[in-house]
Amino acid sequence: MVAGTKTAQYGETIAGHTGLGRIRVGMILLAAISSMPELVTGVSSVTLVDVPDFGVGTLLGSCLFNLTIIAFLDIMRRREPVLNHASKRHLPLAGMVILLMAMAGLSIRFRESLAGVSLGWVGVPTIIVMLIYLVGLWRITRSEASYHASVPVEAGVSLSRLTWLKLAVAAAWVIGAGIWMSYVADEIALVTGWEGSFIGSIFLAIATSLPEMVIAIAAFRMGAIDLAVADILGANMLDIAHLFTLDLCSAKGPLLSSVSGAHAITAVLVVAMTIAVAGGLRFHQRRKTFYFISWYGVVLLALYIYGAYALYTSGVG
Repeated sequence: MVAGTKTAQYGETIAGHTGLGRIRVGMILLAAISSMPELVTGVSSVTLVDVPDFGVGTLLGSCLFNLTIIAFLDIMRRREPVLNHASKRHLPLAGMVILLMAMAGLSIRFRESLAGVSLGWVGVPTIIVMLIYLVGLWRITRSEASYHASVPVEAGVSLSRLTWLKLAVAAAWVIGAGIWMSYVADEIALVTGWEGSFIGSIFLAIATSLPEMVIAIAAFRMGAIDLAVADILGANMLDIAHLFTLDLCSAKGPLLSSVSGAHAITAVLVVAMTIAVAGGLRFHQRRKTFYFISWYGVVLLALYIYGAYALYTSGVG
């Protein structure tokens, strides 16, 4: 959490001094750092702990929790909906999240039929997910390059090699914690008897999403709403794309064919929640719907609570 706070500050400095803008810095740089716990925990789960459900649950469950962060930000902004201050240029990012998650969800739903569809030990569905991510990232980055947004640079703050070094140190702390948490999750599963889909989608997902939450709150307090939203949506895109990374590391056949069907519940909920966020970005309201929270905040929190309950009832064992 400390590392996440510092990361937001470094990201704002980089966005201002390089001219990349908050959306590109948040979508690429901050998303890569904040999603590092999910990646490391996921790889550790499929290689060291040998529980694929932990890895897939961590990646998809983190997408679920990340979207609820927008609801928390909306509550923190008392006067008006928080997405009123976010650029509509986030809509392509939301569309990419929906496309990638729909692909992953369908692959899990029909995992038995797709069990033999692979290149070597890697499943074709995860390969397609990664290709879609790379093409989508290229197109969005290219589109953002034509838009020059001025980011205010704080007086006396300069971009130096030390800034990049501090950013690397923050990322290192995050990686170390990610490796350790996969072992902790295995112990929790053994003691409670809960399935890996529930442990990964709830406990590991929340723990590994702390960087996104802290970065988003820190960016919100700096007035950089675009940085926060780009980090959340960019991290979700990358988390889904990392299904390919986990599949590559498992070396035991297609990854999505060997996990619980309960993950399809998470995929459906992430798609629905992302559609709500896209609606908030597209249609601005002058006032909040329920005094302290906007309509999309209520939808995000309600869907997350329902998802946690659905995963629990399906993973009690």
